[in-house]
Amino acid sequence: MTESRIQSGRSYRRVAAAVDAVCAVAADFDATDLDEVVLAVSAERRRPIEIASAQLGPGVCGQRRSYPEKDVIVLASALPGREHTLAHELGHIIFDHPGETATEVTLEASDDLIAYMLSQRAHQQIVDDGEDERAEWEAETFANMLMTRLRVFHNRGAGVSVLRFDEALG
Repeated sequence: MTESRIQSGRSYRRVAAAVDAVCAVAADFDATDLDEVVLAVSAERRRPIEIASAQLGPGVCGQRRSYPEKDVIVLASALPGREHTLAHELGHIIFDHPGETATEVTLEASDDLIAYMLSQRAHQQIVDDGEDERAEWEAETFANMLMTRLRVFHNRGAGVSVLRFDEALG
């Protein structure tokens, strides 16, 4: 393992183990598409995960919103890659990445204020280059691995038997 990989905290094994665990849960719940997988994870965690659609800011495809009693994955209304974004946001939930707790009240902000806040966040991320980057890398890697696994299941005439067969092979 290279020095930079150790410092960044990135671990393909950690992500692969998470994908394996999610696929095991999916098999237990007979879930073979991504929406069913989200419901299975929700049931396994005994914490609701809702999927919603909304107008999000420029360049924002999805968000994970955490409420005291549930998680909500919000997907941009006109999203071309819904499945991948849904898997990415599910990755944030699986890894329990820290995020902002959503409040019941949303303040309306001007375009100038939003641009300022986004530029401040981008600047801070460049300065920190730490947890947020690792969290995004984990969620993105998780999404890629999970979507690949689900495509393989569907191409092989998936079902629980394929999920269980793949689990047995490791």
